Order: sequence, then structure tokens, then C-alpha cells
Amino acid sequence: MNIFDRIWKGLNDWLINNGPEVVAIIIIFFISTRLIRVVVNRFQKYLIKINERKGDAESKKRIVTLSELLRTTLNIIVYVFFTLAFLDQFNVKIAPLLAGVGFAGLAVGFGAQELVRDLISGFFMILEDQIRVGDVVTINGTSGGVEEIEIRTVTLRDFTGTVHVFQNGKINSLSNMTKGWSAVAFDIGVAYKEDPDEVMAVMDEVGAQMQQDDIHGPNILGPIEISGLDRFGQSEIVIKARLRTIPGTQWAIGREYRKRLKNAFDERGIEIPYPHRTIFWGDKDSAINAKNDLPAE
Repeated sequence: MNIFDRIWKGLNDWLINNGPEVVAIIIIFFISTRLIRVVVNRFQKYLIKINERKGDAESKKRIVTLSELLRTTLNIIVYVFFTLAFLDQFNVKIAPLLAGVGFAGLAVGFGAQELVRDLISGFFMILEDQIRVGDVVTINGTSGGVEEIEIRTVTLRDFTGTVHVFQNGKINSLSNMTKGWSAVAFDIGVAYKEDPDEVMAVMDEVGAQMQQDDIHGPNILGPIEISGLDRFGQSEIVIKARLRTIPGTQWAIGREYRKRLKNAFDERGIEIPYPHRTIFWGDKDSAINAKNDLPAE
């Protein structure tokens, strides 16, 4: 029997003994990948539909991201399992291969600790719904709008248009200013001679007018909350207040409220003070009248 006959006989024996198992492995592999895609897609659509019924349309991107992460993870597991099963049919020793992969994985793991930390941090950031695309946040002291949320990085764009990219594993502090509801806080300073009760009544009146406004009213979640006289300043008494708003509208609401309050104070003669300074001339122990006591040129 020549070499070609031996090769042909060996191939026939292998096809008879291992061929059906190889075909079964290939079929199961394609069925598994297809099943993963179908199940994850249906699960994703189901979650999106539930959140739309609850009126939580903003969570769609988070659900899609988590679904893609789940799909990728399951596919990796399937590929690894069926690769090992396929190699076993060709009498490839899996144990030494696994040992080599283990050593290689250990070496890569030491060099990829930061990447793994970013991936894990990003996964939990998305899972816990800490931020969403479109939110205005402060990350490590930098504020901006969230443009992208990836498994490894978060991208912000600040008011000047500058783009900031943060590794998820290096985010030490995160403040979300547009989640659930927002608020604009006011520290209103008026002169010491003013009646605090009158000032607070004017502030409440302006707040009520804002709620009745066709443009700004729908974005205000309740009456203005006036805490009262908060502190004594150098030239003013400070009254603290707050307006709760729909997320992202607090800045526009705050600007409009301050403008209307300034006009209301002017109409009622309520003084918004500024620092006063008394000047003494030479050794004389008397203040100079800025209008009458200045020497003529």
C-alpha cells in the first residue's frame, strides 16, 4: 500500500469515526450563535417596550449597550467552547493548550489591568444608570454634556465646545445635574433696610408668575421654595430659595427668574446693594463727601 492509499484510508476512517461529530459540532455552533442573537434581540425589545410604557424613553441607549455587551460575552463563550471541541476531534491535546493559554492570559492580564478596570467600571456605570447620553455632569471637576457612553470611556463636551474623554476606571467623582429632576438655587441679596417678609413675598409672586407662563411654566415642577433669611453679608441680607425643574431646564429658568425679580424689585423700590466704602482724606477724622468735598481742579 503506497502513501496515497494510506492517507486515503486514514481520511475515510476519520470521516467515519469523527465526521458525524464534527458536523454536529458545526450545526450546534451555528444554531447557538443564531439562538443568542434572537434571544438577546427579543430581550432587548422587551425591556425597551417596558421602559416606554413607564415613560422612561431615555434608558433605551443603556438597554441597547447592555444587550450588545451580553451578546458579545455569550458569543465569546460559544466560540471558545466549540473551538476546543473542534480541536479535540483532530486529536489535538487540549490540556497543554489550556496551560499555554493560561500563562499567556496571565501575562496579558498584568499588562491589561487598566483596560479590565475600565471595562468593569463602564459595565457597572451603564448597569446602575448613573449617567445617560444628553445628561449634564461633572466628572473629576470637569463639567459638560454627555455625548457618548462606552464600555471603556465617557465623552463630555463643555460649554466652549471642548471634548473631554475620561477612562471609566479613572472616574473618581461623578455629579449628575440632570437626572430625575433638577433645581436652580437662588441667593438673593437685598439691603439691610429692606423688610425680609416683603422681599420673600415679591420672590413668591415672581415664582407664581413664572409657573403661569406658557413657555417656562411647563418646565417648573412646583412652587418656589423659599428657605428664609439665610445669612448676613457685608452689605446685604441673603434670602435663599429654590425652584425645582425638569432636568436640563434649570439654567434657562434661573436666568428668566432673576431678570423678572430684578424688574419687580425696581418697581417696588427694593434695593439690591453693592459694597460701600468710606474714604478719609489725610489726617482729618472726617469722611469725604464724594460729591461736595473733592477739591476743584
